[in-house]
Amino acid sequence: MSGDTAPAATRRLLSISTLYPNRQRPRFGSFVARSLEALARHEAWEVTVINPIGVPPIAMGRYRALKEAAVDGMENGIPVHRPVFPLLPRIGGRINPAMIARSILPLARRLHAETPFDMVDAQFFYPDGPAAERIARALDLPLAIKARGGDIHFWGGKRYARKAMMRSAGTADLLLAVCGALAEDMRAIGIPPDRTALHYTGLDHDRFRPLDHAALRRRIAAELGIDLPGSAPWLATVGALVERKGQQLVLSALEELPAAHLLLVGEGPDEATFRRQAARQGLADRVHFLGSVDHDVLPLLLSAADIMVLPSASEGLANAWIEALACGTPIVISDVGGAREVVTGRDAGLIVERDARSIAAGVQDLLAALPTADAAAAAARRFSWRENARMLARYYDAAVTGTVKETLRVK
Repeated sequence: MSGDTAPAATRRLLSISTLYPNRQRPRFGSFVARSLEALARHEAWEVTVINPIGVPPIAMGRYRALKEAAVDGMENGIPVHRPVFPLLPRIGGRINPAMIARSILPLARRLHAETPFDMVDAQFFYPDGPAAERIARALDLPLAIKARGGDIHFWGGKRYARKAMMRSAGTADLLLAVCGALAEDMRAIGIPPDRTALHYTGLDHDRFRPLDHAALRRRIAAELGIDLPGSAPWLATVGALVERKGQQLVLSALEELPAAHLLLVGEGPDEATFRRQAARQGLADRVHFLGSVDHDVLPLLLSAADIMVLPSASEGLANAWIEALACGTPIVISDVGGAREVVTGRDAGLIVERDARSIAAGVQDLLAALPTADAAAAAARRFSWRENARMLARYYDAAVTGTVKETLRVK
């Protein structure tokens, strides 16, 4: 019809991600799923995900459950394929990219033959990046690789992984970093900056928003069946229970915060160690291990807390920071990754040294004059999945058309 604008042609993305939720680990890599769902929903891109799941030759315990979770399906509008690749726990890091590529290449070729893709991306730099590089080369497609933090800080410290990452970065058409500080860390290990774009995380502001603080406290205490005094300071720590996230430091800080209760949200291999520490310090009645909570419950916990504390040893830009702020809860965090890009004023919280005394002092400082929920939430307002998708589509269009450097020069 005259005057109508023809819709842009739909492009097709093949996304390869070991970070992706499955029925065994529903919150694992949920931020990857939300980003790709937003891209598929709001922009002229169709998305197909290959989520390789590593399983040892003899699958026992949690690996048996993961093998059973390797099920394909249509999830929130995106076809997700979960092929299994051979995994050697703790010793197989060097060969994981090759094992992933070999396991998924026949599937990638078949999907591409049925309906051709326009590009391939990797949602984590290692092992996903080198594996996706092989797939993109086999299909003769442009490649994008995203860095999130642990991939650069942990794997970048291993010579064999850094070498593979450098090779993949050198062939990729586009590199993405979740914050400016991580882009600098990428440059520091030799990854070329001329094709690196900043791509912040997103957030569902309908789900993560300030809620009724007092009513939530009564409801959570009753539903969890634990003694959580409504008048006591509530601290929350959200993250995998591993030493890198710093829960052991928060536990130590509680000795200088005699009235505070701590809600520990997450699972991980160090849970037993942290429980023993809490018992040893006489904190068992003030430390509450909640495990992995449903994504609908997390905003309630964050809104009920006074402060979210996460003294990580390394991060890119933690989703937990943004989710807490969006719920009106200020944060006390260590000076890692994009911390200074998020905490730009006291309303967002405080950046402290990574030791128990500094953490306790930061919590006491904030508790003495807490920002309003609206003021804290304002610090997260610029993060949204719609904006995340808009920028991702722009960068991916540039990768397909060969105009990445020109696009990055446009402010």
